[in-house]
Amino acid sequence: MDDLRGSGRRRVAAGVVAVLTVGAGLGVRAVAGGDVAKYAGDALYTVLVYALVLFVAPRLRPVAAAVAAAGLSWAVELFQLTGVPDDLGRRSAAARLVLGSTFNAPDLGWYLVGAASAALLHAGPIRLVRSGRARSAVVAKGSAPGGA
Repeated sequence: MDDLRGSGRRRVAAGVVAVLTVGAGLGVRAVAGGDVAKYAGDALYTVLVYALVLFVAPRLRPVAAAVAAAGLSWAVELFQLTGVPDDLGRRSAAARLVLGSTFNAPDLGWYLVGAASAALLHAGPIRLVRSGRARSAVVAKGSAPGGA
């Protein structure tokens, strides 16, 4: 039962991160323009994909989630070479937002930046939780400094 609750908490956290990422993307577009907004948007796109990957598979480790997010982002970018996303984007704003329109090779690097950033941010809390568990296990055994 604890495992199900843990997965549920992870999904809620991933959902919150997804919403915050969309907000960050809108914020960047509101205050910046040109290449800064474009490439920050590319990195944040992959952070959003990372959060959605964790929403679907909440027990993934940071490296696996980063590889999945970068891979999906790259697949969408490479799909733009077909011209299909551009055609769909002309008919649907949602398709334009999700699939983009035209291939841009530098985007591939910014997707890696987004995936790596998300993985580093994800790994930080994992380390804190693990170190907290290790400390509490030591204290529970009474072998902590000053313990009985």
